[in-house]
Amino acid sequence: MDKSVEILAEIAGLSIEESLRKMVECFPGKVIFSTSFGWEDQVISHIIFTNKLDIKVFTLETGRLFPETYYVWNRTIERYGVAIEAYYPHTEQVEKMVSEKGPSSFYESVANRKECCGIRKIEPLKRALAGNSLWITGIRAEQSPNREDMHAVEWDAANGLHKFHPIFNWTLEQVKDYIKIYNIPYNPLHDKGFPSIGCAPCTRAVKDGEDFRAGRWWWEDQDKKECGLHSS
Repeated sequence: MDKSVEILAEIAGLSIEESLRKMVECFPGKVIFSTSFGWEDQVISHIIFTNKLDIKVFTLETGRLFPETYYVWNRTIERYGVAIEAYYPHTEQVEKMVSEKGPSSFYESVANRKECCGIRKIEPLKRALAGNSLWITGIRAEQSPNREDMHAVEWDAANGLHKFHPIFNWTLEQVKDYIKIYNIPYNPLHDKGFPSIGCAPCTRAVKDGEDFRAGRWWWEDQDKKECGLHSS
């Protein structure tokens, strides 16, 4: 049931830390946070871990991540001394897809790319979210045009739970400043022109003046730049 407006009213004026605590109170034992170890997610992880909030943190291990992503994953565990649960795609599905179409079929068509995302990301995500009531993300409004139409709290009909984007209205500079102030581990690829980091074969650095997500699935049309994780 969509109670997004009611939830938004309850957290109005609260700090990020206070709003996350409120979410834990509203959905005890049912709050989950997905991290891909990017700038935004590292900020939220820092707040969750340093405040010892009862929020389960997980990541999607697609099998195609950058070495730098594994590096910051390890750094995060070492820094905070916490467990980050990994969700993998089903081996049988990956084996079937790669056996039939090869390891790089996602370059051949949008349908193939969405199939790969579906197997490596969407299905594991649904397993991770199952049984939870609130999904926390690192989404910011300025990241892409379609995300500007989103709200800080939303009802995700596709997954049957609420979503909360605690730094939704933050700018990238605010995110980077926060990381610097608290010396938070972050992916070194960000310093090499990668604002958005996903699977290695599907991510490149962006050029000056390019859109935030221009480096994701760059061979496709601009309006197809979502993998489906945040489609309702």
